[in-house]
Amino acid sequence: GRPAPTRSGASAEPADPALRALALRLLDELAALPSPLTADEPDVPEAVLATCTDRLPAPAAHEAPAPVRPAAPRVDPVLQARLEAAWGGRAGGGVLGEPVEKLTLPAIRALARAAGNWPLDGWFTQRRVPAELLAAHPWNRRSAATSLAENIDGTPEDDDLDYPLLNLLLLQRHGKAFRTADVARLWLDELPAGRTFTAERIAYRNLLLGLEPPLTARHHNPFREWIGALIRADVHGWTNPGDPARAAAQAYRDAVLTHTANGVYAAMFAAAALAEAAAGGSDVHAALRAGLAVVPPRSRLAEAVRFGIAQARRAAPQPAGFDEVVDRLHERYGHYHWVHSVPNAALLAAALTHADGDFTGSVCRAVSGGWDTDSNGATAGSLAGLLAGSPARIPDRWTAPLKNRLATTVPGFDGIGFDTLAHLTALEAARP
Repeated sequence: GRPAPTRSGASAEPADPALRALALRLLDELAALPSPLTADEPDVPEAVLATCTDRLPAPAAHEAPAPVRPAAPRVDPVLQARLEAAWGGRAGGGVLGEPVEKLTLPAIRALARAAGNWPLDGWFTQRRVPAELLAAHPWNRRSAATSLAENIDGTPEDDDLDYPLLNLLLLQRHGKAFRTADVARLWLDELPAGRTFTAERIAYRNLLLGLEPPLTARHHNPFREWIGALIRADVHGWTNPGDPARAAAQAYRDAVLTHTANGVYAAMFAAAALAEAAAGGSDVHAALRAGLAVVPPRSRLAEAVRFGIAQARRAAPQPAGFDEVVDRLHERYGHYHWVHSVPNAALLAAALTHADGDFTGSVCRAVSGGWDTDSNGATAGSLAGLLAGSPARIPDRWTAPLKNRLATTVPGFDGIGFDTLAHLTALEAARP
């Protein structure tokens, strides 16, 4: 058959039935092979075993009644301000990366340079960009109409925000002691299948086939170490300020629905780093150390995060110095798919380290490095927003175009503001 498209990951036409059958047989054969990485990349990392939150009673065979929620606790106004900055930061970083998602690194650099926006310091625009360059490197057609500087009008829908909304809904319904089966049930109830991609879509299909977690992540799922679980991790970190281990354990129970190994570790890394930052009093470097502490130390993801941090520390501190860091990352990890968790975690750690906590520097460096631009920009914006401490400390040019308004198909949240989301998230953080 024809090779898969380099960037999109899915062909325009359905594959030949014989090729699909062959692919399934090959996936079965691969699943039967022992992995030489098992010792270094365990199914249940020590960070999860070290907490009691994963030792929950087995779910009943019948559908359990909805838990009784205690009265709304008192919200910490300082944490709420921090969370509002995190929600807005995640939205802004994601929108920044959306027009160039799926573009190669040379294309991203060429488009930004043509607009006089390199090193990257603001929204992408096609003003002043030559028509022939736009024809050679077209924007992401799904999001360019709502994410270029000239047409941003509120926050458009994106899976990098839909999943945090779903996880907020998850905590509202089931609390922090939720099970992976609760995540699955929530998806079937509230998440249209067409809004899922890669590992999440395979897991959704496996649920419909009657499979249970963790087999939903493993069965015929070649995307199970990609970045999808990482983009679902924010709420787990935000609602456990100062408790990275508990945040990582929550992220683990969410991630194993769809991912394994490094795909799960990436979610744990992000959740723990965000939990450390959410408590206040830590800088970006302490947050990254907290994230790295929950990842199996000999895993490929841990190695990539350490490499990204080391390269960022070694580089010239000016924004232009980050280009050399990115080049080294692409040289070392360019053989991975652009949505794989390993290269993206390395880039995220490098961007946050090099920017030293600055919001603009964090989101711009994360996006300027290529690969999964909107997801990396969103996570960088989330952590940098927490470090900023309040939306007033994020430059207005990042927040004003979003108009404190978010579009989504997640029930009950369309048109909601980041201030309201921060209050709802702070309520869940205050619950035991």
